[in-house]
Amino acid sequence: MTTLPTFDEMLIGPDQVRDPYEVYYDWFSNDDIKRLRKKSEDAEAFFRRIGITFNVYGQDEADERLIPFDIVPRIIAAREWARLERGIEQRVRAVNAFLHDIYHRQEILRAGRIPKEIIAGNEAFIPEMIGVNPPGGVYTHIVGVDLVRTGPDEFFVLEDNVRTPSGVSYMLENRETMLQMFPELFTKMKVRPVSSYPQLLRRSLSDSAPSGSPNSKPVVAVLTPGIHNSAYFEHAFLADQMGAELVESHDLRIEDGRVAMRTTQGYQPIDVLYRRVDDAYLDPLTFNPDSLLGVPGIMDVYRSGNITLANAPGTGIADDKALYSYMPEIIEFYTGEQAILKNVPTWRCSEPDALAHVLENLKELVVKEVHGSGGYGMLVGPAASKKELAAFEKKLRAKPANYIAQPTLALSTVPILTKAGLAPRHVDLRPFVLVSPNRIDITPGGLTRVALKKGSLVVNSSQGGGTKDTWVLGD
Repeated sequence: MTTLPTFDEMLIGPDQVRDPYEVYYDWFSNDDIKRLRKKSEDAEAFFRRIGITFNVYGQDEADERLIPFDIVPRIIAAREWARLERGIEQRVRAVNAFLHDIYHRQEILRAGRIPKEIIAGNEAFIPEMIGVNPPGGVYTHIVGVDLVRTGPDEFFVLEDNVRTPSGVSYMLENRETMLQMFPELFTKMKVRPVSSYPQLLRRSLSDSAPSGSPNSKPVVAVLTPGIHNSAYFEHAFLADQMGAELVESHDLRIEDGRVAMRTTQGYQPIDVLYRRVDDAYLDPLTFNPDSLLGVPGIMDVYRSGNITLANAPGTGIADDKALYSYMPEIIEFYTGEQAILKNVPTWRCSEPDALAHVLENLKELVVKEVHGSGGYGMLVGPAASKKELAAFEKKLRAKPANYIAQPTLALSTVPILTKAGLAPRHVDLRPFVLVSPNRIDITPGGLTRVALKKGSLVVNSSQGGGTKDTWVLGD
Protein backbone atom coordinates (compact mmCIF):
# COMPACT_ATOMS: atom_id res chain seq x y z
CA MET A 1 0.00 0.00 0.00
CA THR A 2 1.32 3.46 -0.91
CA THR A 3 1.45 5.89 2.02
CA LEU A 4 1.82 9.62 1.97
CA PRO A 5 4.98 11.11 3.47
CA THR A 6 4.37 12.42 6.97
CA PHE A 7 3.49 16.12 7.09
CA ASP A 8 5.41 18.01 9.80
CA GLU A 9 3.16 20.86 10.98
CA MET A 10 6.09 22.90 12.36
CA LEU A 11 9.05 22.32 10.05
CA ILE A 12 9.43 22.46 6.27
CA GLY A 13 13.06 21.35 6.61
CA PRO A 14 15.95 21.71 9.08
CA ASP A 15 15.40 25.09 10.83
CA GLN A 16 12.84 26.06 8.16
CA VAL A 17 9.73 26.87 10.15
CA ARG A 18 6.16 27.09 8.86
CA ASP A 19 4.43 30.44 9.35
CA PRO A 20 2.14 29.58 12.32
CA TYR A 21 5.13 28.36 14.37
CA GLU A 22 7.62 31.18 13.60
CA VAL A 23 7.12 33.20 16.79
CA TYR A 24 6.98 30.11 18.99
CA TYR A 25 10.07 28.51 17.44
CA ASP A 26 12.07 31.70 17.89
CA TRP A 27 10.95 31.90 21.55
CA PHE A 28 11.75 28.22 22.18
CA SER A 29 15.20 28.47 20.58
CA ASN A 30 16.12 31.26 22.99
CA ASP A 31 14.75 29.60 26.12
CA ASP A 32 16.45 27.30 28.62
CA ILE A 33 15.55 23.63 28.06
CA LYS A 34 16.01 22.91 31.79
CA ARG A 35 13.45 25.59 32.65
CA LEU A 36 11.00 24.06 30.20
CA ARG A 37 11.48 20.58 31.62
CA LYS A 38 10.78 22.00 35.10
CA LYS A 39 7.61 23.62 33.73
CA SER A 40 6.57 20.23 32.34
CA GLU A 41 7.00 18.65 35.79
CA ASP A 42 5.01 21.51 37.36
CA ALA A 43 2.17 20.90 34.91
CA GLU A 44 2.02 17.21 35.80
CA ALA A 45 1.98 18.04 39.53
CA PHE A 46 -0.87 20.52 38.94
CA PHE A 47 -3.01 17.99 37.06
CA ARG A 48 -2.38 15.39 39.75
CA ARG A 49 -3.32 17.87 42.47
CA ILE A 50 -6.66 18.84 40.98
CA GLY A 51 -7.48 15.23 40.15
CA ILE A 52 -7.82 15.13 36.37
CA THR A 53 -7.67 11.37 35.92
CA PHE A 54 -9.42 8.81 33.76
CA ASN A 55 -10.31 5.16 34.37
CA VAL A 56 -8.76 2.35 32.37
CA TYR A 57 -11.35 -0.39 32.23
CA GLY A 58 -10.18 -3.97 32.54
CA GLN A 59 -6.84 -3.06 34.14
CA ASP A 60 -7.25 -3.58 37.88
CA GLU A 61 -3.68 -2.67 38.76
CA ALA A 62 -4.08 0.92 37.51
CA ASP A 63 -7.74 1.78 37.12
CA GLU A 64 -7.08 5.52 37.55
CA ARG A 65 -4.41 7.29 35.55
CA LEU A 66 -3.19 10.78 34.83
CA ILE A 67 -3.18 11.67 31.14
CA PRO A 68 0.32 12.94 30.26
CA PHE A 69 0.36 16.61 29.22
CA ASP A 70 2.86 18.05 26.75
CA ILE A 71 3.68 21.76 27.13
CA VAL A 72 4.47 22.47 23.46
CA PRO A 73 1.31 23.87 21.79
CA ARG A 74 -0.06 22.75 18.48
CA ILE A 75 -0.52 25.91 16.37
CA ILE A 76 -3.08 26.32 13.60
CA ALA A 77 -3.24 29.36 11.29
CA ALA A 78 -6.42 31.47 11.04
CA ARG A 79 -6.83 30.56 7.35
CA GLU A 80 -6.63 26.84 8.09
CA TRP A 81 -9.14 27.12 10.92
CA ALA A 82 -11.64 29.10 8.82
CA ARG A 83 -11.89 26.20 6.38
CA LEU A 84 -12.25 23.68 9.21
CA GLU A 85 -15.07 25.74 10.74
CA ARG A 86 -17.00 25.75 7.47
CA GLY A 87 -16.60 22.01 7.06
CA ILE A 88 -17.53 21.22 10.66
CA GLU A 89 -20.65 23.41 10.56
CA GLN A 90 -21.76 21.82 7.28
CA ARG A 91 -21.31 18.36 8.79
CA VAL A 92 -23.17 19.15 12.03
CA ARG A 93 -26.12 20.65 10.16
CA ALA A 94 -26.32 17.54 7.97
CA VAL A 95 -26.20 15.23 11.01
CA ASN A 96 -29.10 17.07 12.68
CA ALA A 97 -31.13 16.96 9.46
CA PHE A 98 -30.37 13.24 9.10
CA LEU A 99 -31.48 12.48 12.67
CA HIS A 100 -34.76 14.34 12.21
CA ASP A 101 -35.38 12.50 8.95
CA ILE A 102 -34.47 9.05 10.23
CA TYR A 103 -36.90 9.40 13.15
CA HIS A 104 -39.66 10.83 10.95
CA ARG A 105 -40.23 10.32 7.19
CA GLN A 106 -36.95 8.49 6.45
CA GLU A 107 -36.64 10.16 3.05
CA ILE A 108 -32.99 9.16 2.73
CA LEU A 109 -33.95 5.49 2.98
CA ARG A 110 -36.80 5.92 0.49
CA ALA A 111 -34.35 7.54 -1.92
CA GLY A 112 -32.02 4.55 -1.58
CA ARG A 113 -29.05 6.72 -0.57
CA ILE A 114 -28.23 4.51 2.41
CA PRO A 115 -29.33 0.88 2.93
CA LYS A 116 -32.27 0.25 5.28
CA GLU A 117 -30.44 -2.52 7.15
CA ILE A 118 -27.84 -0.04 8.45
CA ILE A 119 -30.68 1.55 10.43
CA ALA A 120 -33.07 -1.34 11.02
CA GLY A 121 -30.50 -3.71 12.50
CA ASN A 122 -28.62 -1.09 14.49
CA GLU A 123 -28.72 -1.08 18.28
CA ALA A 124 -28.02 2.68 18.28
CA PHE A 125 -31.35 3.33 16.52
CA ILE A 126 -34.03 3.97 19.17
CA PRO A 127 -37.54 3.15 17.86
CA GLU A 128 -39.02 5.04 20.85
CA MET A 129 -37.73 8.26 19.23
CA ILE A 130 -39.81 7.83 16.06
CA GLY A 131 -42.09 10.84 15.71
CA VAL A 132 -40.55 12.70 18.66
CA ASN A 133 -39.69 16.36 18.02
CA PRO A 134 -36.95 17.62 20.36
CA PRO A 135 -37.45 21.19 21.63
CA GLY A 136 -36.06 23.60 19.04
CA GLY A 137 -35.48 20.72 16.61
CA VAL A 138 -31.96 20.09 17.98
CA TYR A 139 -30.75 16.51 18.39
CA THR A 140 -27.01 17.05 18.84
CA HIS A 141 -26.50 19.91 21.28
CA ILE A 142 -22.84 19.01 21.86
CA VAL A 143 -20.73 17.44 19.10
CA GLY A 144 -17.08 16.41 18.98
CA VAL A 145 -15.61 15.95 15.48
CA ASP A 146 -12.33 14.00 15.39
CA LEU A 147 -9.98 15.40 12.75
CA VAL A 148 -6.65 14.22 11.41
CA ARG A 149 -4.29 15.96 9.02
CA THR A 150 -2.14 14.48 6.28
CA GLY A 151 -0.89 17.54 4.38
CA PRO A 152 -0.85 21.36 4.19
CA ASP A 153 -4.53 21.53 3.17
CA GLU A 154 -5.60 17.96 3.78
CA PHE A 155 -7.83 17.31 6.77
CA PHE A 156 -9.98 14.21 7.23
CA VAL A 157 -12.83 13.51 9.63
CA LEU A 158 -11.87 10.35 11.49
CA GLU A 159 -15.18 10.01 13.33
CA ASP A 160 -18.16 11.93 14.66
CA ASN A 161 -19.00 11.94 18.37
CA VAL A 162 -22.64 12.85 18.88
CA ARG A 163 -23.77 10.73 21.84
CA THR A 164 -21.89 12.21 24.78
CA PRO A 165 -18.56 13.57 23.48
CA SER A 166 -16.01 13.91 26.28
CA GLY A 167 -12.68 15.63 26.76
CA VAL A 168 -13.65 19.31 26.91
CA SER A 169 -12.34 19.60 30.48
CA TYR A 170 -8.86 18.72 29.21
CA MET A 171 -9.11 21.42 26.55
CA LEU A 172 -10.01 24.01 29.19
CA GLU A 173 -7.52 22.93 31.87
CA ASN A 174 -4.71 22.57 29.31
CA ARG A 175 -5.28 26.16 28.19
CA GLU A 176 -5.50 27.47 31.75
CA THR A 177 -2.21 25.74 32.57
CA MET A 178 -0.48 27.20 29.50
CA LEU A 179 -1.74 30.70 30.34
CA GLN A 180 -0.28 30.44 33.84
CA MET A 181 3.03 28.94 32.74
CA PHE A 182 3.78 30.96 29.61
CA PRO A 183 1.93 34.31 29.81
CA GLU A 184 4.66 35.94 27.72
CA LEU A 185 3.77 33.74 24.74
CA PHE A 186 0.15 34.84 24.80
CA THR A 187 1.27 38.47 24.65
CA LYS A 188 3.48 37.69 21.62
CA MET A 189 0.90 35.62 19.72
CA LYS A 190 -2.76 36.28 18.95
CA VAL A 191 -4.23 33.03 20.30
CA ARG A 192 -8.01 32.76 20.16
CA PRO A 193 -9.50 32.02 23.61
CA VAL A 194 -11.41 28.87 24.56
CA SER A 195 -12.27 29.84 28.14
CA SER A 196 -15.81 30.98 27.25
CA TYR A 197 -16.88 27.40 26.43
CA PRO A 198 -18.81 26.79 29.72
CA GLN A 199 -20.73 30.07 29.32
CA LEU A 200 -21.48 29.27 25.67
CA LEU A 201 -22.58 25.77 26.70
CA ARG A 202 -24.92 27.23 29.31
CA ARG A 203 -26.38 29.69 26.79
CA SER A 204 -26.75 27.04 24.11
CA LEU A 205 -28.53 24.63 26.47
CA SER A 206 -30.78 27.40 27.83
CA ASP A 207 -31.72 28.44 24.28
CA SER A 208 -32.79 24.84 23.65
CA ALA A 209 -35.19 24.72 26.61
CA PRO A 210 -38.85 23.79 26.03
CA SER A 211 -41.39 26.59 25.85
CA GLY A 212 -44.00 26.90 28.60
CA SER A 213 -41.63 26.36 31.53
CA PRO A 214 -42.81 27.49 35.00
CA ASN A 215 -39.27 28.76 35.68
CA SER A 216 -38.49 32.43 35.06
CA LYS A 217 -35.25 31.39 33.33
CA PRO A 218 -34.29 27.91 32.13
CA VAL A 219 -32.98 25.57 34.84
CA VAL A 220 -30.08 23.42 33.59
CA ALA A 221 -28.67 20.35 35.35
CA VAL A 222 -25.97 17.79 34.52
CA LEU A 223 -26.90 14.13 35.03
CA THR A 224 -23.91 11.96 35.96
CA PRO A 225 -23.78 8.18 36.55
CA GLY A 226 -21.73 9.00 39.65
CA ILE A 227 -18.24 9.26 41.05
CA HIS A 228 -17.06 5.91 39.64
CA ASN A 229 -17.63 6.95 36.03
CA SER A 230 -14.42 7.52 34.02
CA ALA A 231 -15.50 11.06 33.05
CA TYR A 232 -16.86 12.11 36.47
CA PHE A 233 -14.26 14.86 36.83
CA GLU A 234 -15.58 16.41 33.62
CA HIS A 235 -19.22 16.16 34.70
CA ALA A 236 -18.49 17.96 37.98
CA PHE A 237 -16.18 20.47 36.29
CA LEU A 238 -18.71 21.50 33.64
CA ALA A 239 -21.61 21.73 36.09
CA ASP A 240 -19.50 23.98 38.32
CA GLN A 241 -18.27 26.14 35.43
CA MET A 242 -21.80 26.55 34.04
CA GLY A 243 -23.36 27.28 37.43
CA ALA A 244 -25.62 24.25 36.98
CA GLU A 245 -26.54 21.52 39.46
CA LEU A 246 -24.75 18.16 39.22
CA VAL A 247 -27.34 15.46 39.86
CA GLU A 248 -27.58 11.69 40.01
CA SER A 249 -30.70 9.62 39.40
CA HIS A 250 -31.65 9.55 43.09
CA ASP A 251 -31.81 13.38 43.06
CA LEU A 252 -34.57 13.36 40.41
CA ARG A 253 -38.21 12.41 40.24
CA ILE A 254 -41.22 12.99 38.01
CA GLU A 255 -43.60 15.56 39.46
CA ASP A 256 -46.66 17.09 37.74
CA GLY A 257 -45.51 15.88 34.34
CA ARG A 258 -42.02 17.38 34.67
CA VAL A 259 -38.59 16.21 35.82
CA ALA A 260 -37.77 17.81 39.18
CA MET A 261 -34.54 17.83 41.20
CA ARG A 262 -34.19 17.82 44.95
CA THR A 263 -33.01 21.12 46.44
CA THR A 264 -32.87 22.57 49.96
CA GLN A 265 -36.16 24.35 49.16
CA GLY A 266 -37.89 21.19 47.92
CA TYR A 267 -38.17 19.83 44.37
CA GLN A 268 -37.59 22.23 41.48
CA PRO A 269 -38.58 21.53 37.84
CA ILE A 270 -35.68 21.15 35.38
CA ASP A 271 -35.87 22.49 31.82
CA VAL A 272 -32.66 21.06 30.34
CA LEU A 273 -30.81 17.93 31.42
CA TYR A 274 -27.29 17.59 30.03
CA ARG A 275 -27.13 13.86 30.51
CA ARG A 276 -23.89 11.91 30.64
CA VAL A 277 -25.79 8.62 30.96
CA ASP A 278 -26.09 6.29 27.96
CA ASP A 279 -29.43 5.71 26.23
CA ALA A 280 -29.82 2.17 27.56
CA TYR A 281 -29.68 3.37 31.19
CA LEU A 282 -31.67 6.59 30.86
CA ASP A 283 -35.15 5.29 31.74
CA PRO A 284 -35.68 1.82 33.27
CA LEU A 285 -39.36 1.94 32.27
CA THR A 286 -38.43 2.37 28.57
CA PHE A 287 -34.99 0.79 28.16
CA ASN A 288 -32.94 -1.41 30.52
CA PRO A 289 -35.25 -2.28 33.47
CA ASP A 290 -32.26 -3.01 35.71
CA SER A 291 -30.77 0.47 35.35
CA LEU A 292 -30.14 2.39 38.57
CA LEU A 293 -28.56 5.34 36.71
CA GLY A 294 -31.65 6.75 35.02
CA VAL A 295 -35.00 8.29 35.92
CA PRO A 296 -38.15 6.13 35.67
CA GLY A 297 -40.62 7.88 33.35
CA ILE A 298 -38.25 10.53 31.97
CA MET A 299 -38.93 9.44 28.38
CA ASP A 300 -42.66 10.13 28.82
CA VAL A 301 -41.83 13.65 30.00
CA TYR A 302 -39.44 14.06 27.06
CA ARG A 303 -41.97 12.84 24.51
CA SER A 304 -44.54 15.30 25.90
CA GLY A 305 -42.07 18.16 25.29
CA ASN A 306 -41.57 19.13 28.94
CA ILE A 307 -37.80 18.64 29.13
CA THR A 308 -34.80 18.94 26.80
CA LEU A 309 -32.35 16.04 26.91
CA ALA A 310 -28.92 16.91 25.58
CA ASN A 311 -27.99 15.07 23.52
CA ALA A 312 -31.29 13.58 22.37
CA PRO A 313 -31.74 9.83 22.84
CA GLY A 314 -31.01 7.91 19.64
CA THR A 315 -28.34 10.28 18.33
CA GLY A 316 -25.82 7.44 18.50
CA ILE A 317 -27.02 6.19 15.12
CA ALA A 318 -25.22 9.18 13.57
CA ASP A 319 -21.80 8.31 14.99
CA ASP A 320 -22.02 4.62 14.22
CA LYS A 321 -18.88 3.68 12.27
CA ALA A 322 -20.82 1.76 9.61
CA LEU A 323 -22.93 4.84 8.92
CA TYR A 324 -19.79 7.04 8.91
CA SER A 325 -18.86 5.72 5.47
CA TYR A 326 -22.10 7.23 4.10
CA MET A 327 -21.49 10.73 5.50
CA PRO A 328 -20.54 12.27 2.11
CA GLU A 329 -23.90 11.05 0.73
CA ILE A 330 -25.72 12.28 3.86
CA ILE A 331 -24.16 15.75 3.54
CA GLU A 332 -25.04 15.99 -0.13
CA PHE A 333 -28.60 14.71 0.46
CA TYR A 334 -29.47 17.28 3.15
CA THR A 335 -27.38 20.30 2.12
CA GLY A 336 -27.13 19.90 -1.67
CA GLU A 337 -23.37 20.48 -1.32
CA GLN A 338 -20.25 18.37 -1.59
CA ALA A 339 -18.60 17.64 1.76
CA ILE A 340 -15.97 20.29 2.57
CA LEU A 341 -14.12 17.89 4.89
CA LYS A 342 -13.25 14.47 3.50
CA ASN A 343 -14.03 11.11 5.07
CA VAL A 344 -11.27 8.54 5.42
CA PRO A 345 -11.82 5.87 2.71
CA THR A 346 -13.71 3.06 4.43
CA TRP A 347 -14.42 -0.62 3.64
CA ARG A 348 -17.63 -1.98 5.15
CA CYS A 349 -16.78 -5.56 6.13
CA SER A 350 -20.47 -6.51 5.91
CA GLU A 351 -20.03 -6.39 2.12
CA PRO A 352 -18.39 -9.57 0.71
CA ASP A 353 -16.07 -7.78 -1.75
CA ALA A 354 -14.93 -5.34 0.94
CA LEU A 355 -14.37 -8.18 3.43
CA ALA A 356 -12.25 -10.06 0.89
CA HIS A 357 -10.12 -6.94 0.33
CA VAL A 358 -9.70 -6.36 4.08
CA LEU A 359 -8.70 -9.96 4.80
CA GLU A 360 -6.17 -9.86 1.96
CA ASN A 361 -4.61 -6.59 3.20
CA LEU A 362 -5.14 -6.91 6.94
CA LYS A 363 -1.56 -6.10 7.88
CA GLU A 364 -1.79 -2.73 6.10
CA LEU A 365 -5.17 -1.55 7.45
CA VAL A 366 -6.77 -0.16 10.59
CA VAL A 367 -9.85 -2.20 11.54
CA LYS A 368 -12.43 -0.84 14.01
CA GLU A 369 -15.51 -2.18 15.74
CA VAL A 370 -18.63 -0.49 14.41
CA HIS A 371 -19.78 0.38 17.96
CA GLY A 372 -16.28 0.67 19.47
CA SER A 373 -14.74 3.76 21.07
CA GLY A 374 -11.67 4.90 22.94
CA GLY A 375 -9.25 2.83 20.89
CA TYR A 376 -10.64 -0.44 22.25
CA GLY A 377 -11.42 -3.38 19.95
CA MET A 378 -9.35 -2.03 17.06
CA LEU A 379 -6.45 -3.44 15.07
CA VAL A 380 -3.62 -1.31 13.71
CA GLY A 381 -2.36 -3.70 11.06
CA PRO A 382 1.18 -2.33 10.52
CA ALA A 383 1.86 -2.48 14.28
CA ALA A 384 0.24 -5.90 14.88
CA SER A 385 2.05 -9.22 15.41
CA LYS A 386 1.27 -12.32 13.32
CA LYS A 387 -0.61 -13.75 16.31
CA GLU A 388 -2.75 -10.61 16.64
CA LEU A 389 -3.48 -10.56 12.92
CA ALA A 390 -4.56 -14.23 12.98
CA ALA A 391 -6.82 -13.66 16.01
CA PHE A 392 -8.43 -10.62 14.38
CA GLU A 393 -8.96 -12.49 11.13
CA LYS A 394 -11.06 -15.04 13.06
CA LYS A 395 -13.18 -12.22 14.54
CA LEU A 396 -13.69 -10.70 11.11
CA ARG A 397 -14.79 -13.98 9.53
CA ALA A 398 -17.15 -14.73 12.44
CA LYS A 399 -18.91 -11.34 12.51
CA PRO A 400 -17.91 -9.22 9.51
CA ALA A 401 -20.78 -6.71 9.98
CA ASN A 402 -19.24 -5.69 13.31
CA TYR A 403 -16.24 -4.08 11.60
CA ILE A 404 -15.10 -1.43 9.16
CA ALA A 405 -11.55 -0.97 7.86
CA GLN A 406 -9.54 2.05 6.75
CA PRO A 407 -6.11 2.68 5.27
CA THR A 408 -3.34 3.57 7.68
CA LEU A 409 -3.12 7.33 7.20
CA ALA A 410 0.19 9.15 7.55
CA LEU A 411 -1.03 11.42 10.34
CA SER A 412 0.69 14.78 10.60
CA THR A 413 3.22 15.35 13.36
CA VAL A 414 3.61 18.18 15.85
CA PRO A 415 6.49 18.81 18.24
CA ILE A 416 6.55 17.50 21.82
CA LEU A 417 9.15 18.18 24.51
CA THR A 418 11.55 15.26 25.08
CA LYS A 419 14.83 14.98 27.01
CA ALA A 420 16.67 15.78 23.79
CA GLY A 421 14.48 18.79 22.92
CA LEU A 422 11.65 18.94 20.39
CA ALA A 423 10.62 15.75 18.61
CA PRO A 424 7.74 15.07 16.17
CA ARG A 425 4.77 12.91 17.21
CA HIS A 426 1.48 12.03 15.51
CA VAL A 427 -1.63 13.95 16.59
CA ASP A 428 -5.38 14.37 16.17
CA LEU A 429 -7.92 17.01 17.21
CA ARG A 430 -11.49 17.02 18.55
CA PRO A 431 -13.09 20.46 18.19
CA PHE A 432 -16.29 20.88 20.21
CA VAL A 433 -19.45 22.22 18.60
CA LEU A 434 -22.47 23.70 20.43
CA VAL A 435 -25.79 23.60 18.59
CA SER A 436 -28.92 25.54 19.60
CA PRO A 437 -32.04 26.41 17.57
CA ASN A 438 -30.51 29.73 16.46
CA ARG A 439 -26.76 29.26 16.20
CA ILE A 440 -23.74 26.96 15.99
CA ASP A 441 -20.61 27.76 18.03
CA ILE A 442 -17.31 26.01 17.25
CA THR A 443 -14.58 26.33 19.87
CA PRO A 444 -11.29 27.49 18.26
CA GLY A 445 -9.16 24.55 19.36
CA GLY A 446 -10.30 21.36 21.06
CA LEU A 447 -9.17 18.18 22.75
CA THR A 448 -5.73 17.51 21.28
CA ARG A 449 -4.41 13.98 21.64
CA VAL A 450 -0.83 13.10 20.82
CA ALA A 451 0.93 9.73 20.48
CA LEU A 452 3.86 10.03 22.88
CA LYS A 453 5.64 6.92 21.60
CA LYS A 454 7.88 7.49 18.60
CA GLY A 455 6.20 6.24 15.42
CA SER A 456 2.92 5.32 17.14
CA LEU A 457 -0.33 6.27 15.38
CA VAL A 458 -2.58 5.54 18.38
CA VAL A 459 -3.33 8.77 20.25
CA ASN A 460 -5.97 7.50 22.71
CA SER A 461 -5.14 8.09 26.36
CA SER A 462 -6.21 4.52 27.15
CA GLN A 463 -3.51 3.32 24.74
CA GLY A 464 -0.62 5.47 26.01
CA GLY A 465 -1.33 8.82 24.35
CA GLY A 466 -1.21 12.27 25.96
CA THR A 467 -2.79 15.69 25.47
CA LYS A 468 -1.59 19.15 24.53
CA ASP A 469 -3.08 22.61 23.95
CA THR A 470 -4.06 23.67 20.42
CA TRP A 471 -3.68 27.34 19.59
CA VAL A 472 -5.78 28.78 16.80
CA LEU A 473 -4.28 32.08 15.73
CA GLY A 474 -6.38 35.19 15.13
CA ASP A 475 -6.22 37.04 11.82
